[in-house]
Amino acid sequence: MNELWLQIDITVPAAGIDLVCHEMTELGSAGITVEERALDTFVVPDPDVEIPEFLTLKAYFPPDIQQAQLVEQLAERLAWLATLIPGLEPVVPEIRRIRAEDWAESWKQHFGIQRIGSRLVVRPSWEEYTPEPQDAVLTLDPGMAFGTGSHATTRLCLEALAELYETGPGPQRVLDVGTGSGILAVAAALLGARKVLGCDIDATACRVALDNARQNGVERHVAVTRDPLETLEGNFEVVLANILAEENARLAAELVNRLAVGGVLILSGILNEKEQLVIDAFDGRGLTGPDIRRQDEWSCLCYRKGA
Repeated sequence: MNELWLQIDITVPAAGIDLVCHEMTELGSAGITVEERALDTFVVPDPDVEIPEFLTLKAYFPPDIQQAQLVEQLAERLAWLATLIPGLEPVVPEIRRIRAEDWAESWKQHFGIQRIGSRLVVRPSWEEYTPEPQDAVLTLDPGMAFGTGSHATTRLCLEALAELYETGPGPQRVLDVGTGSGILAVAAALLGARKVLGCDIDATACRVALDNARQNGVERHVAVTRDPLETLEGNFEVVLANILAEENARLAAELVNRLAVGGVLILSGILNEKEQLVIDAFDGRGLTGPDIRRQDEWSCLCYRKGA
């Protein structure tokens, strides 16, 4: 990995971290860290750790992004955010170029072994773990692919997905929209799904997702594509979309079209205040729900498709 990615550092009041992270993701950030905390992982921060008044946010952008356009967009977003977040200075940060391998290595300090539900265990590749007989152990090597903007979004999806496999074999056909590192797709295969399709518009994400599927021995059950959602064929018993609220709303018709009758739709990447935007977009589409899960500033909506 010899690419020189773009890194920006922004000093942000602690109360405004989630909102700034959301805006950086919308601008195309492929990953974000805050101080010594990673926001694009399933790792839940320790609630007992005292958070300072200001934190340093580091956002990483792919090397092919137009730097001049990024500077202009940053100026617009930060000026707007300063009207919402007391103490945020709308100063456009310096953009630095860093090697991809430097970023990838820095993520290692943010990952630890996590148990999701009674069976699923997520283990970073550099951590040792002795599984219990019922464990489905997902060994994750995230590389450069993240893309949700918050640890809570992926965690909420994993919890909703794992519940479907608590008793019995569970769903066999799963679609993961915006697969990123492939964590949701690989988790579904490890839990028992036999046909899992991950789709993502980013080539790096697709490559990392396939690598993670191979590392976990589920490459026979996991396929990854860059094809647009509307061109995919067939339907699925579970459709996962850990993307932003606006994208969930925009893709509402296609997400429902890909869902089999009786299937479960799991939507995440949704800020609490944008729940209604997504609910309105899926209203009247033959779904029951939503069952709403929340963590920190984020929401996950779960629907089931009727006959």
